[in-house]
Order: sequence, then structure tokens, then C-alpha cells
Amino acid sequence: MDIYTRKGDDGTTGLLYGGRVRKDDPRPAAYGDVDEAQSAVGIARAHASASVPLEAHAVDATDELIGLLIGIERDLWVAMAELATAEGNRHKLTAGTSLVTQSMVTDLETTIDDVMGRFEAPNEFVVPGETVVSAHLDLARTIVRRAERSSLAAADDGSFVIAYLNRLSDLLWALARWQEGNSLTTRSVELRPGG
Repeated sequence: MDIYTRKGDDGTTGLLYGGRVRKDDPRPAAYGDVDEAQSAVGIARAHASASVPLEAHAVDATDELIGLLIGIERDLWVAMAELATAEGNRHKLTAGTSLVTQSMVTDLETTIDDVMGRFEAPNEFVVPGETVVSAHLDLARTIVRRAERSSLAAADDGSFVIAYLNRLSDLLWALARWQEGNSLTTRSVELRPGG
């Protein structure tokens, strides 16, 4: 299979189940941002995989994080498939495979509640970057926020993509705080030497 087709040389791209649109159309813009978010989640996962915890419970937590991130990456494929489908072909999508579902949103909420119960949440703005993994989770969170904004112009009526991306950014924030342990807050920056 050739990686290049030359079909996009005219500035258009094909949609799932047919149709072509300009590459700056809201659909490619939205699923492109989701694609970038998926890559950012992958970078966080790669860094989590590369870290070698010294304590047994930390190994379990790392394995759990990696499993969660793989699940998120899988879900983002579903969101991309939905966003890459013209409204007239929406009936061809399959719930949970190429169509984001309410249960996918609810599952994120359950995971957020679980993760938030593992640490005391900071009550002020956090300065990202306490650990490499948490920094990449924060970067992924901001890309998901952009994908959510882009998807407003592309998601069809009745879609759960916006709600899914909204909850996902919350989950990524929670995962970042969980991974860093003690968050550096804006006030505590001033207390550090040289701050």
C-alpha cells in the first residue's frame, strides 16, 4: 500500500463512508485536533512506561495509568471516526466503535471520581511540570480542550463527542495531579527560593 495517494493535492480530504471536503473544513480541523490529543496522550504513556518505579505499589499505579491511557487512545479513535463522517452517513456508525456514546462519557466520570479520591485536590491554580508524566498529561489536557472547541463546529446534533472531550480534559487534569503527588500551586511558587 502506498502511503501517498495524491488525492489530497487539491486541498481536499476524504471522509469516512464517502464524500470529500476541504482540509480546512470544520470536520478535518476537529478530528485533526483529536488526533493531536491522541498523540499527546501517547507521549504521556511512553514516559509512564519508561519510568521504573522502585516500590511495588508504584508499579501497580504505573500499570494502571498505562491501561487508562491506552483506553483513552482507543476512545479517541472512536471520536475521530465520528467527526470524520458526514452527517448523511451518521447512520452507518457503530456505537462505541465509530460513534461516541453516553456510556463512554459516564465511564470517564466514574474514573474521574475514583482518581480524585486518591489525593487532596489543590484549591488554586497549579503550575504544570512537577514530573515528566504529569507535564505531558497537562499538555494532552490543553490539546483536548482545543479539540473540544474545534468539535463544536463539526459535531452533529445528538453527538456525545463534546461531552466526552470535556470530561476527558477533566480526567487528564486529575491524572496529572495524581501522578505528581504534591502539586506546585501559584502561591507556592512565590515561596520557593528565587521565586
